[in-house]
Amino acid sequence: MCVCRQVPFARLLPMARAGGWDVDGIARATGCGAGCGLCRPYLRRMLATGETEFRELLTESRDG
Repeated sequence: MCVCRQVPFARLLPMARAGGWDVDGIARATGCGAGCGLCRPYLRRMLATGETEFRELLTESRDG
């Protein structure tokens, strides 16, 4: 869940797929990933794999 916007990833995934959004597109359209940024690595994985529930701590890599 994006804690800044209180939006579950399960809600974001179908919107992102329908809109053809990448992480920056999600941030522009919903504000998720544009606040504290802690959800960005989860959004990246969500887009890559379709996962919406995560059991491990993901962090942003320094290269992007």
